[in-house]
Amino acid sequence: MNAYEKYYAAAREQLEKVFATQRTAIEQAAAWLGEALANDRWLYAFGTGHSHMLAEEIFYRAGGLAHAVPLLDDRLMLHKEAIAATYLERQEGYAAGLLKLYPVERGDALIVASNSGRNAVPVELAFLGRERGMKVIVITNLAHTRAWPSRQSSGKKLADVGDLVIDNGGVEGDACVELAGMPSAIGPTSSITGAFIVNAIVVQGIENALACGVAPEIYISSNTDGEVIPHLYEEHGPDFVERLNGIFAFALWDGRRQALMLARDQLGVKPLYLHSGGGGIRFAS
Repeated sequence: MNAYEKYYAAAREQLEKVFATQRTAIEQAAAWLGEALANDRWLYAFGTGHSHMLAEEIFYRAGGLAHAVPLLDDRLMLHKEAIAATYLERQEGYAAGLLKLYPVERGDALIVASNSGRNAVPVELAFLGRERGMKVIVITNLAHTRAWPSRQSSGKKLADVGDLVIDNGGVEGDACVELAGMPSAIGPTSSITGAFIVNAIVVQGIENALACGVAPEIYISSNTDGEVIPHLYEEHGPDFVERLNGIFAFALWDGRRQALMLARDQLGVKPLYLHSGGGGIRFAS
């Protein structure tokens, strides 16, 4: 096999491992999320380094939850100062200030992702989330976290402080493809398996909320032609716009009622222009 075939095989194997071995944990996480959504609570997510992408994965996605908030901090991400971020995630006490910026409450769900699970900020944020009464769901690489000591003074790792641990099935060091002539492995997989785990929790959580009689608000894509709009209109009538989140502007003609409906998102990010005169109206976006 060439390198990309090896990478595909390894990533597929890890996804299958997650599906086969982490099912119980994912379903429990989804049960907590479904309960939170049914009670009008929120999903939060956090990660440092590349794991911050899993926090962004829950936010403002087509088909994703409106009741989802990423805990983001530029200083802990990589796009500004990657080396500084690497050292900052080891700093004890930093998580407390970050969590204070968000209105988290008892009954919310919190996903904390860290492939290594050994640095102070994700460990402490998970611990603080549990103190606040949140259900804390940990996504980590158990092969890696078991191979290295904690960098937090208590000696605890992320897998030690969550309510629930989900193993991403990765190898120690994350990269999984060995090539002759390279000093170490290439091809990390934690973002692939992590994104699957996060979305698996979300989709199952939504189904669980529906079983409780609650249809969670979701985002629709701002880059489609609006096939979902007529279906929502037929089901809920003109009031369906109150269920929409995200950026949108549309015109809908009801031939049976001979009625035209125009709507845009509440913030007006997607503009809607109207002009009346000459016996009619003109509209555009």
